[in-house]
Amino acid sequence: MTQEITVHGTVADGFEAVREEFAAFVAEERDDYEGQLCAYVDGRRVVDLWAGEAVDGESLYAVYSSTKGAAHLVVALLVQDGTLELDRKVTYYWPEFGAEGKGSLTLRDLLAHRAGLVGTDTGFTRAELADDRAIAERLADQRPFWRPGTGFGYHALVIGALTGEVVRRATGRTIQELHEERVRAPYGLDFFLGLPASAEPRFRTAQPMLPTAEQQALLDALPTGPHTLTSIAFNRHAAEPADLAELPNDRLVRAKGPASVGGVASARGLAGLYAAVISEVDGKTPLLKPDTAAEFGQLHSAGYDLVTRAHRAYGLGFQATADAWHPFLGAGAFGHSGAAGSQAFADPRSGLAYGYTRRRYAFPGGAAPENDRLARAVHSAALAG
Repeated sequence: MTQEITVHGTVADGFEAVREEFAAFVAEERDDYEGQLCAYVDGRRVVDLWAGEAVDGESLYAVYSSTKGAAHLVVALLVQDGTLELDRKVTYYWPEFGAEGKGSLTLRDLLAHRAGLVGTDTGFTRAELADDRAIAERLADQRPFWRPGTGFGYHALVIGALTGEVVRRATGRTIQELHEERVRAPYGLDFFLGLPASAEPRFRTAQPMLPTAEQQALLDALPTGPHTLTSIAFNRHAAEPADLAELPNDRLVRAKGPASVGGVASARGLAGLYAAVISEVDGKTPLLKPDTAAEFGQLHSAGYDLVTRAHRAYGLGFQATADAWHPFLGAGAFGHSGAAGSQAFADPRSGLAYGYTRRRYAFPGGAAPENDRLARAVHSAALAG
């Protein structure tokens, strides 16, 4: 028996159509749907909605690769400070990285997924996937899978460990520590890279994808050989293959908050982070200066992705959101999506910051399809205002 799912929360005047669009989408979902939608315009929260049983605006979800946005905001801040330089070789900060022909790679190319270092020949254990230091140590000695800088491919499970090791060598601090001190705590954001035990009761365990028969046929048709770049990048070739959907349900992963996939957040936390990046929030100046935001959001790698075997578009550590997902956004929009369906981004031209979470893994992975209609509705309302 179908049970109607009630939409809760508030929208500002002029954003009523967003609530209607969210309600229309939720009405089409399974009875056990859980999700949240939040948006800011010019630093003011204008959308704060959620739906599902036992959910509210403070519920926390695994956001998978949306974590990469928070991690690389830290890198952007360090570049803005002058602590890191984009066109320095990675070996300037991390000498051991130069093994196996990787010595010429710059930090800029590393951030743009051009290192060719998407995994290791034998894969990682579950414990290693939770530990950025362990990943970085393994990858320092790894031969790249293409000549660094000549192509690009999604470093799905490792990019945050690689850039995080550069951060650690340059500052003596981890990305997780700097995120907590410079971003999460000052703004009171529910976006954790390392979920404290005190917040565990608010975490909603990730639920697996439930594809239809037609969707399963499409999934079965994907190349799955254990030695493909795709399998290596997603650790499917390991003796202990990663079940990406289940990874954040491991308390060790949530506690350590690996900077590629281990973040836990609410939609408020996702949108609030990007609002703080581009707008004045609660009297605080934007975290990034316009020139820094433009540099990190600028297209650096676009076209055929060697790992995903599809069109992708990346800035520096972020996805170039307008080209990758939502062409109606302004040039220079940047953010990141997550495997189960989460998405978050900033559109500096409209002043929009967007965050979406869902509990059940969406087909086919990456930003859930509903993000297109929800983001479009929010963007239209923001422009109309």
